[in-house]
Amino acid sequence: MLNNNKIVADSKENFYKMLIYRIESYLSAEKDVLANLCNVAALLYDNLEDINWAGFYLMKDGELVLGPFGGKAACTRIKIGKGVCGSAARDRRTYIVPNVHEFEGHIACDSASNSEIVVPIIKDDVLYGVLDIDSPKFNRFDDTDKIFLEKLVEKLNKYLDWKEVTRI
Repeated sequence: MLNNNKIVADSKENFYKMLIYRIESYLSAEKDVLANLCNVAALLYDNLEDINWAGFYLMKDGELVLGPFGGKAACTRIKIGKGVCGSAARDRRTYIVPNVHEFEGHIACDSASNSEIVVPIIKDDVLYGVLDIDSPKFNRFDDTDKIFLEKLVEKLNKYLDWKEVTRI
């Protein structure tokens, strides 16, 4: 039985622990990469406060291609090194951008977005994509978000066969 109730917690850390636990229950019960990424994007979009987009860009043919997400329609392809997503992919590190309007080369898919966090998805030294979350609030993301979203990517790496992504 699916649990679609909003997660309520007494702290940001406890919220993320419960969110990751819920996501892991989905990941452990299903092998299909696309189905899992869809549910993860939905859980993030439905549970994170003050966001307007949450989803994935997946590596295909040397660039990031739009994957499962929640939010308004988005940019379809992003070159490595372009925008926040492309920069996080190139540098293979998480980017927290307090004000996207000050990020040189920012790609504005939704003009309502003001801050962003992007976590690269790397397994066995191979870049498979990025997890991207946008917010209409400035300074929405902090080190706690970074720590737990990186833990979420570790869970994705544990359960998903990223090689299947190229077949989606």
